[in-house]
Amino acid sequence: MESLYLLIPLSIVLVFVIAVIFWWSVRSGQFDDLEGPGYRVVSDDDTPPADARAKAPDPGRRPAP
Repeated sequence: MESLYLLIPLSIVLVFVIAVIFWWSVRSGQFDDLEGPGYRVVSDDDTPPADARAKAPDPGRRPAP
């Protein structure tokens, strides 16, 4: 019986912590796009990102002597 005095408040605190974590994840956009990351993994896009193209040297340009 004495263990209930510990377990009931502990379970209430645990439910509160889980609710706060769930609320934070919904507010921060974790559940906005559930299918997009799965499609991005299997998409066949071989072009590098725009910032990588800007930093890459031009293959047709000769190096300075």
